Amino acid sequence: MNRSARVFTALLLTLVLGVLAVPVGFHYGPQIARLVTAPPPQAEPEIPPIQQTPDDVAAPTLVSQLDAQAPVPVADVLAPLLAAALEVPGGTPVTGVVLDALTGEVLFDRGGGELQLPASNIKILTATAALAKLDPNRRLATTVLTGGAGGEGALVLRGGGDVLLGSGESNPDSVIGHAGLTTLARQTAAQLDGDVPYRLVIDDSLFVGDVLNPSWQPGDVQAGEIAPIYPLAINSSWTDESKQSGVRAADAALTAATAFREALIASGVQVQEGIERQVAGEDAVEVASVESATLEALVEHMLRTSDNYLAEVLARLAAEASGRPASFGGGLETIAEVITGLDVQTEGMVLGDASGLSPRNRISPRQLSGVVRTLLRSDSRVLRHVLHGLPVASLSGTLADRYNDDDAPTFAGAGLVRAKTGTLNAVTALSGHVVSADGRLLVFSFIASGLDGTTEPARAAVDEAAAVLAACGCR
Repeated sequence: MNRSARVFTALLLTLVLGVLAVPVGFHYGPQIARLVTAPPPQAEPEIPPIQQTPDDVAAPTLVSQLDAQAPVPVADVLAPLLAAALEVPGGTPVTGVVLDALTGEVLFDRGGGELQLPASNIKILTATAALAKLDPNRRLATTVLTGGAGGEGALVLRGGGDVLLGSGESNPDSVIGHAGLTTLARQTAAQLDGDVPYRLVIDDSLFVGDVLNPSWQPGDVQAGEIAPIYPLAINSSWTDESKQSGVRAADAALTAATAFREALIASGVQVQEGIERQVAGEDAVEVASVESATLEALVEHMLRTSDNYLAEVLARLAAEASGRPASFGGGLETIAEVITGLDVQTEGMVLGDASGLSPRNRISPRQLSGVVRTLLRSDSRVLRHVLHGLPVASLSGTLADRYNDDDAPTFAGAGLVRAKTGTLNAVTALSGHVVSADGRLLVFSFIASGLDGTTEPARAAVDEAAAVLAACGCR
């Protein structure tokens, strides 16, 4: 089959399976519980919605309806195929676990209980805690207030946790820049006396404690992987807000306030030199406000793009919502509380941060796959929706540029593998779910750590392993 035909086929599969299998976060949990229980004798087995052709999609004839009785891969057939895929030159150890999503049967386990650095796979836990503690429909407000502790003649820019602000007009069709500082400035100007010179004050008191995690490596900060955490920032503190890479601002709140000051002046407001920091006070009066995309959309964006800065912010917001300090410690305590409350093994698990940069993090593939399976089975639509943010192989997020070589064995997973990526200098990880060639939903987690110059081949190996699950009926 030539490349165009194979790509077309993969996209058709994605169209149907994207509704049938990928967004299991919306539909899968309740059906799993019913499938575990055998139907009464002589009764027709119920076909759950996830395995039915949806009414609003005209399925091409080449894509058959998923079988409600899809067979489970045979472990002894699957194991050698995965072992071969996970071989990396130089003897790099790649650990992994594969589970049947319905029954929890372990189909593959190589070092699955080994605690190791998960890199950004820890963001699955962060996303779970965020949606467990925060209203998914909530929007984060960035406001301007007058009076209060700022005093007469002060404009207080108060951060409410939106770190995906744009410097321009609000863009309701985008997650980044959904709330714009130029729009906020114009709203503010409409409420002010243009003949009065105002002082500009930042209130970034929502978050407390250190702005840098003590366990982060200085090199990661210098390289722009992360930056000091504040409750307001322009596009996660990137100095070039049109990108998601490069240099980050050392003081994201001050950078945002500086852009706001320029927008105020452009809107005809007189603003004095200098920007102060002060808590607005309870008697301050709100004069203008802009709001972020929903928390649910922010969590999806965090997972899909693996946004380190946003992950740390979401953890602090979850902590604040749970009554804890909105600090690094409060965020980690909140994540630990939520994950401990799930039906997964947590023994030995260590959380060092919410983004996956901390060298203190320790999680096993068995634990990660257990979290993914638990989310799939959850009775909570909100928790099931966590997995909706996972990138899709060859199509979205951090997997958009992977699985798209039609001459490579990984191409079998294009459009079918949905997983969180994780990459550090010595780590590569991939955890998520995939539908097999026979229509069986499988959960997996692969981690290779302690890498020494073999990160690229190790990443190719975990991609190939996930593609094996997509292509193999393994009967």
